[in-house]
Amino acid sequence: MNEHDHLIAMLNRLKLTALRDQLDSLIDEAGRRELTIREALALFCEREIARRDQRRIDMSLGLARFPFVRDLAGFDFAAQPSIDKAQVREIASGRFIANGEAVLLLGPPGVGKTHLAVAIGREAIIAGYSVLFTPATTLVAQLAKAHADGRLEERLTHYSKPKLLIIDELGYLPFEPDAAHVFFRLVSRRYERGAVLLTSNRAVGEWGSVFGDPVVATAILDRLLHHSHVLTIRGDSYRLREKRRSGLLQKSMPVPQAVPA
Repeated sequence: MNEHDHLIAMLNRLKLTALRDQLDSLIDEAGRRELTIREALALFCEREIARRDQRRIDMSLGLARFPFVRDLAGFDFAAQPSIDKAQVREIASGRFIANGEAVLLLGPPGVGKTHLAVAIGREAIIAGYSVLFTPATTLVAQLAKAHADGRLEERLTHYSKPKLLIIDELGYLPFEPDAAHVFFRLVSRRYERGAVLLTSNRAVGEWGSVFGDPVVATAILDRLLHHSHVLTIRGDSYRLREKRRSGLLQKSMPVPQAVPA
């Protein structure tokens, strides 16, 4: 075995795949830049870490089950002046995840709540947190079915594992009887231990009708709002705005009303 093959074998054994795959180009780069041995070693380590970080991010993005790709750079803050951009940036830093807090994004349909939720989730993954995205209807249906099948604890454990659980579109459909109670158990399980980001088109004062049980709704809100950041978006739907621009809708046609603060 020659020197090159021996080096490749050692890199394989150490699972330094970025160094293995880029070895010749990295050595050439170190030579061109006239790096010292210490500087070259730092360069090699940086490339290996970058490869591993990207693999982790790609895997975590797949596990998060986002419905689409969105980021903060693509959000039109100018079109939604009710949103405090600095507050969104602070939330996206992930401090609320480290503290096990809740974020509530409230507003009418089409104002960008899900876009922001996905973008914040992507930032969380880049920062090293595990994330799971789920529509509220899917979450509740799975919890209710698990409860009926005697597997509720298993489902609660599944939804309790990620550092950030994103629950999208709470309030678009009312909960089935008893579903509020299993949702309460999940919120209680994550309380002060796992962060929750929740989007809803309903003001928190209306959650009693959403859950079909004002007492349970109050208990859920008590835990969610204890350590929370609430962003209320007031504005027109992006989708209706684009249709108006294209002439598909008359300008006089009403838009969904914003959720009251």
